[in-house]
Amino acid sequence: MASDRRTLLADAALDVLADVGIRGLTHRAVDRKATMPPGTTSAYFRTRAALLTALVTRLVQLDQAELQMMAEELPPLRTVEELVDGMALLTRHRLTSEGRRRSLARYACAVESVRDPELREILVPRENAGREAVRLFLTAHGVTDVENRTHILLTCIDGLVFDRLVSGGEVPREALEGLVAAALREDPGIHGPARTGLQPHLSPPPTRSF
Repeated sequence: MASDRRTLLADAALDVLADVGIRGLTHRAVDRKATMPPGTTSAYFRTRAALLTALVTRLVQLDQAELQMMAEELPPLRTVEELVDGMALLTRHRLTSEGRRRSLARYACAVESVRDPELREILVPRENAGREAVRLFLTAHGVTDVENRTHILLTCIDGLVFDRLVSGGEVPREALEGLVAAALREDPGIHGPARTGLQPHLSPPPTRSF
């Protein structure tokens, strides 16, 4: 029962953060959103830091479940068109309905994590079926620097989602096609200086869970 109550409050905290931003995330606001008696949230999460940790943990759990579901529903990614279709579907999920609300919360938490190592650790990208599908696709297409290219591709998608979240509209398909083309481009180290704009060995920023 306590576990269910904690999940309910974490979901309510996500809603509060999406609705009013980080400054409006208070124990009282979560109580109201969850339609719980005053003091309920503080009874389960004594401090604001504890509430934020619960929120971010729940956010990552929901994101990971979404990516797992998408990977199971989509066919194996064999062609560029299939990979772009999958990325387009992901960006639509992240920009509409509940996915949009989670995106708003995710970026707000990412800013907070700059000063909070515990939040940053929770937000670090994790292994999941979606990430593995991209990795397998790049491997099958002869990419040698698979881990780095996978990271860069997903980071760039994350940036496109953020841009559309701020400015509105969908992520253009041609932008996704360009990212895939860059990821598949021959390793510049084989024949000379890089011309792709992809920089090697980047550290993963804590802005997403995919």
